[in-house]
Amino acid sequence: MTETLLANAKVPANELPGLLFPALLDTLIMVGIVMAIVVAVGVPLGALVHNLAPGGLFENPALHTTLSWIISIGRSLPFLILMASIMPFTRFITGTNIGIAAAVVPMSLAGIAFFTRIVENSLRSVPPAVVQVARASGGSRLQIIRTAQLSEAVPSIIGGLTINIIAMIEYSAIAGTIGAGGIGYVAVTYGYQRFDQGVMLATIVILVVTVAAVQLTGDALVRLTTPHRRLRSGAVRPLRRRNSPVASLAPGAAAV
Repeated sequence: MTETLLANAKVPANELPGLLFPALLDTLIMVGIVMAIVVAVGVPLGALVHNLAPGGLFENPALHTTLSWIISIGRSLPFLILMASIMPFTRFITGTNIGIAAAVVPMSLAGIAFFTRIVENSLRSVPPAVVQVARASGGSRLQIIRTAQLSEAVPSIIGGLTINIIAMIEYSAIAGTIGAGGIGYVAVTYGYQRFDQGVMLATIVILVVTVAAVQLTGDALVRLTTPHRRLRSGAVRPLRRRNSPVASLAPGAAAV
């Protein structure tokens, strides 16, 4: 009897845009807020963890090990378990356990742990010679991190950021199951609980198109920021400091 009533409560096709577009906007707002927090925290934290390792600019093996363990714990927890386990903390921060605000807290924690590791691994791929040249030029440690390490790792970081955004879109759908709103909430409430296959199919299509758009954009940015492409187009020129050892070794420099 209940299934029959729910089946008769299907959303008419002409009402789908009014249901799905606001839900998509909620998802984009949710993911946008989360990714702003993730990037703001994950980039400096990833750079710190990388440079706390042996041979780093702020070498401190004990602190490096501690932070690595904390990050690994955050990455090892499935998102649904993480979201449920920190509900008291989420309520303390936001005053509620439902809605976009409540979803931002667990999504941010999961995203920070994931993106921090991405940044750390990206910085590992930077050739040591780049850092050595920056040190020889007299740059401070923060300047070396910004202009040598992070600038060289930009394509890799953007690729990892793309993966992270897609993961957050997936997490937002999971958060929708506890009333966070967005596409996930619509899929569960209308598509699953009311057996409305039209709504379910529409939400799947929207998620696939959104993820594909993010992936294509990320791939384009990676190609745009890849060093050999920038050098080929002349978009990037080596930075030279006056009277620095690096400038004196530049091609065409006058011999002394």
